[in-house]
Amino acid sequence: MAAVLGDGMPLEQCTPLYFTIRPPTKTLTSATVGFFEMPVVTRVWTTATVLTGLLVQCQILTPFQLFYSFRAVFHKQQYWRLLSTFVYFGPLSLNLLFHIFFIQRYARMLEESAASVAHFSWLMAYAVLSLLAIAPISNQAFLGTTLSSTLVYIWSRRNPDVRLSFLGLLTFKAPWLPWVLIAFNVVLHGHWPKDELCGIAVGHVWYFFNDIYPSTHGGHRPMDPPQWWIRLFERGALAVPAPDSDIHAAALNRDVAVPVVPDVR
Repeated sequence: MAAVLGDGMPLEQCTPLYFTIRPPTKTLTSATVGFFEMPVVTRVWTTATVLTGLLVQCQILTPFQLFYSFRAVFHKQQYWRLLSTFVYFGPLSLNLLFHIFFIQRYARMLEESAASVAHFSWLMAYAVLSLLAIAPISNQAFLGTTLSSTLVYIWSRRNPDVRLSFLGLLTFKAPWLPWVLIAFNVVLHGHWPKDELCGIAVGHVWYFFNDIYPSTHGGHRPMDPPQWWIRLFERGALAVPAPDSDIHAAALNRDVAVPVVPDVR
């Protein structure tokens, strides 16, 4: 399913985005430039997602080679599953396009507003390791949607004043976004989406210790990346101060579509 949202405009100006097919307007050159303008982590994730979908579509790979299994990874040494579970959203389909668009919006906005590549990659590492740890308990084989839900939750909490429109019927502020999507999923599928709930839980832990905890504990930031991690990504360069949270909202495009699709089986 697809949840269709408006942008961060005032309530009276917030308009929904409908899925209207428009002819392509960008040239190949401009599309290439746009691709390389993406921040590096988002670009790698997007590229891996597209390539994985293509390989499955061409029957070079199968979903059975990509899902996460504790036994397959640690007993059969199939270590690629630690990453492939986060980049497979299904073969080429509208479902896959929704997820790519989803990554382009929320992962990109979080990365562009992060203090540095090291800081955002540290967030991704935390989310990936946390989701892998709870996957056997929650019985999840594919974790891409769960990782996306984690990033959506963090973005929504950091942009409390952004207004969104859902299907042109409901207008709400960004912190309600994860819960609106969950409610829509329940109505559409008749069950609670455990992938999104796990994503919210992992995202809230990060948000609390990164955005709330420091203000009540003398500025101590337990979720900041260690210096060795910063040196690994930036070769010892000092990270610039994090931008103001308003930049998150400013990064919103005029139309934002957030897909909430069934789990990949």
